[in-house]
Amino acid sequence: MSAIVVAAKQTAKNSPKEEKLVPNLAESVADEDLPKVISLFSGAGGLDWGFYQEGFEIPLAIDISEAAIRTHGRNFKVTHSVAADLIELQPLGVFRLVSERVPQGSRIGVIGGPPCQGFSRANTTSHPDDPRNELPQLYLDIVKKLKRKYKVEFVVFENVLGIRDKKHAKKYNELLCGLGSLGFKVTEKELCSLDFGVPQIRRRIVLSAMRKRQGYGDVKPEGHDGLKTVREAIAGLPAPAYFTKELVPSDIPFHVNHWTMRPKSPRFFSPENSYADGRSFKRLKWDLPSPTVAFGHREIHIHPSGTRRLSIYEAMLLQGFPRDFVLEGNLSEQVQQVSNAVPPPLGRSIARAVKRALGAIEKK
Repeated sequence: MSAIVVAAKQTAKNSPKEEKLVPNLAESVADEDLPKVISLFSGAGGLDWGFYQEGFEIPLAIDISEAAIRTHGRNFKVTHSVAADLIELQPLGVFRLVSERVPQGSRIGVIGGPPCQGFSRANTTSHPDDPRNELPQLYLDIVKKLKRKYKVEFVVFENVLGIRDKKHAKKYNELLCGLGSLGFKVTEKELCSLDFGVPQIRRRIVLSAMRKRQGYGDVKPEGHDGLKTVREAIAGLPAPAYFTKELVPSDIPFHVNHWTMRPKSPRFFSPENSYADGRSFKRLKWDLPSPTVAFGHREIHIHPSGTRRLSIYEAMLLQGFPRDFVLEGNLSEQVQQVSNAVPPPLGRSIARAVKRALGAIEKK
């Protein structure tokens, strides 16, 4: 087993200039009556942010990416954010980490979305035997292990629509049946971020599993009004910095994530010409929502101006991250984090629906 790297709680390397957006994340007050939340495959914490805002305490978050865990540690001050491979940890390793932070016998919930590339429809070479497709079973095994010493009140599992495709049907049905056999009643929802105040057409499967025979209701996330267009999310921002090896955070204007790749394609220098959209060249339109923010290394969507790609910060805003949230890591690590994240407003609606199913909202 590789050593577990515990993420340091980092502070900004530069003092923000007066014109910059100064990080000042609002603190949420934890509700002691709610189950503690264990976050697996946490990434930058988009789903976690939703639960945090609804008053759930998150004592432990685990992800394989050290950059994502630095992000998590920076934005979730009271969470023990751990960089570790869950495949190497196995259920026993996760149990040990949980037991260090949460007394045995406590009420907990487990949330997370295993890496989805093996199920993604954008991955045209995906196949049922992709090793990443075994991660949902690992997720179940971890829940099973935790149930022996904890009261696991709920489980939330998020993934791409492709997990339900015919070629992955066996794995998906095993997941559903597995949750049922562990004593959970499962609510299956296909949710689109645009219905939850996020200016992006991003559809995902969310499985919400509540412990049976506790009188809990079904988990029914409620949509709400919010941003609908790219313009509403990113219009009026200053120009971003372009990546160079010498660039330091203090050189990046407005927000430390407001940087992007330097434009090189001839298409960026003649944006008035008409170009067919492709996977690596998808230009956004000001008065429409963004397509799914899910980028490869050179597939970051094109700014509506047509002159450059989106900055990381602009992609974060299109994902619904708070304006003062900060991603750590190099440019490619930040691209990965923003692409993999659950949009925080969607995460909050899921968390509120879980709270309602637990009966916590009505009790108050």
